[in-house]
Amino acid sequence: MGSRRFNPNEAHRLEDPQRLTWLPPTEVLARLKLKPGMRVGDIGAGTGYFAIPIATAIGPSGRLFAVDVEPEMLDKLKRKLSSVAALQNIEFVEGDAINTQLLEGQLDLVLMANVWHELDDPAGALRETRRILRIGGHLAILDWRPDVERPPGPPIEHRIPARQVGELLQANGWSTEPSCPVGRYSYFLMAIAPHP
Repeated sequence: MGSRRFNPNEAHRLEDPQRLTWLPPTEVLARLKLKPGMRVGDIGAGTGYFAIPIATAIGPSGRLFAVDVEPEMLDKLKRKLSSVAALQNIEFVEGDAINTQLLEGQLDLVLMANVWHELDDPAGALRETRRILRIGGHLAILDWRPDVERPPGPPIEHRIPARQVGELLQANGWSTEPSCPVGRYSYFLMAIAPHP
């Protein structure tokens, strides 16, 4: 990741109440098709904006792996979870999209929310995602649309259009569903892992 990586000193922005209006978690969760017992990797989990509702949706029989390259982010998520005593199904993992530290074939779903535009090696991230997904597992990419003005979000020139992401996925053997806008500034794209 490099200069495009989110600065952990800006973590307060991830907790801005306005974010709930322009990127409602319920809208994203509805597209993830979550079921109790699923094993989900939230790559770039940050302070848990999606990790906590996903862990709640998959229930105690499921497992959410909150992966983040920044230990500070994982610490913030741990502190936040201390007030949500019922959630015991989250595992904290220091890693990134290229090297998640997760086991091969252990996940049903990988979510990369606002991570794709930060990647220096998208093809490497796809290889790692394929490795940690079970056969037929899904990758969900949520990222910033380049056709809407900021703030919020990264500079427009850092944003990658959904069409371009879909083309890369297909070129690497992934089956993609049509992308769709989510919230005010984002797009959502789901893909099925190719067979090894």
